[in-house]
Amino acid sequence: MSINKAVDEDLNQNDNSRLTFEGCNVLLDINDGDRLVFSRLTAASTLKIGNKKCSLQPLIGCPFGSLFQVESGKEGPCLTRMVPNGEGNNLEEKDVDGSKDNRAIVDNNTAQSLTSEDIDEMRRQGAKGDEIVEALIANSATFEKKTLFSQEKYRVKKQKKYAPRVLLRRPFARSICEAYFKKHPDKIGFMRVDALSLLLCLGNVTANADVLVVDMVSGILTGAIAERLGGTGYVCNTYRGLSPYPVDITRMFNLSDEICKRIVHASLTDLNSFQTGVSVSESEEETLPAINSAGLEEVGVSAEDGGMDITPEKVPSPITKPSKSIKAGQKAPPEAIELWKENGFSSLIIAAPELDPWGIIKEVLPLLAFSAPFAVYHQYASPLATCMHNLQIEKMAIGLQISEPWLREYQVLPSRTHPHMQMSAFGGYILSGTKISISESVTISN
Repeated sequence: MSINKAVDEDLNQNDNSRLTFEGCNVLLDINDGDRLVFSRLTAASTLKIGNKKCSLQPLIGCPFGSLFQVESGKEGPCLTRMVPNGEGNNLEEKDVDGSKDNRAIVDNNTAQSLTSEDIDEMRRQGAKGDEIVEALIANSATFEKKTLFSQEKYRVKKQKKYAPRVLLRRPFARSICEAYFKKHPDKIGFMRVDALSLLLCLGNVTANADVLVVDMVSGILTGAIAERLGGTGYVCNTYRGLSPYPVDITRMFNLSDEICKRIVHASLTDLNSFQTGVSVSESEEETLPAINSAGLEEVGVSAEDGGMDITPEKVPSPITKPSKSIKAGQKAPPEAIELWKENGFSSLIIAAPELDPWGIIKEVLPLLAFSAPFAVYHQYASPLATCMHNLQIEKMAIGLQISEPWLREYQVLPSRTHPHMQMSAFGGYILSGTKISISESVTISN
């Protein structure tokens, strides 16, 4: 009976993870990546698209990946769920022999016979966005003269203006990293998504691992590790000084309470004192600053240029929480610290662009178990080269290498597949290696 109950609970959890719920965080992709918005779904949440403000209440209870379109309702603009018909993706089935070209088309603003007054009149009569787009195409004198590719570009351009669409995306490590890297890469240390995945791979982040983390990239690294661990092992954030580094991005992952329990923090002073056998007084225990759960980073809500703007904005929510959820980043329990003192951490991952890599790694590397892997991320290669040289001289690690991840995005369209015209030149550098026992290495050399 208990096994069946556990299976039912697991199935319910998997089903619920595919659906949005009131109070969850979502990533809204407007017009195929033209604008990205992080938002918390509540009955009072709104989204501004152009000069229209739409309620986000219709998104509650919908599966991630749903597509919505802005329509004119009785009470104003609203988001209506739609099913994409796949038009525009079957150009290979049409005539693409190049019999048409755009040489004879002159852009003098006289090809469109439909005026703005006519469009406003159609809106007052309740015409949908797709109907306005079709009317613009029908009243264009040059549409039939264009190539099929130009016709598709014209259709997409008008659709984005008169019938904008919103894609409901799940906020996880990849989507969050891509959203921040697109507009505000400085908040995540200019870490590209391929660099983040390579960090997790070189750091050997697997189930039941105890990962020591130095996260100064707003919590994107902590959230990605906790997401991969899935409620097993621990993610221990260590820091210098009295207060831990902020991990605000971790709140956007929609992590369960079981996973949040596995995200802890401990200062370097506490870990080193436990390592030397000195007890830590309870009066020195620090806790994370209180985070207002009603406030969330709104991305692009007030942007008017079609871009993405990430600005912390406190949005009071009228919804009363039925229960208090567990916050990620609590103080590490003494039992866990004592266990790490005896066995050491299973891996180490550092992403601290503001710190000197050698200065921080010589403090935290003794906390690792022997033969444990480590990975250090930095935007530039020179500090990592210095750190690698010092590790070789001190004989603290083997298998040292500096990797530069490379990612090239492609546009995949019929007869138009090629690399993107604009892409990032580099995504940082990663120093990786394996810790060894200094005493044993000295004995062997002697």
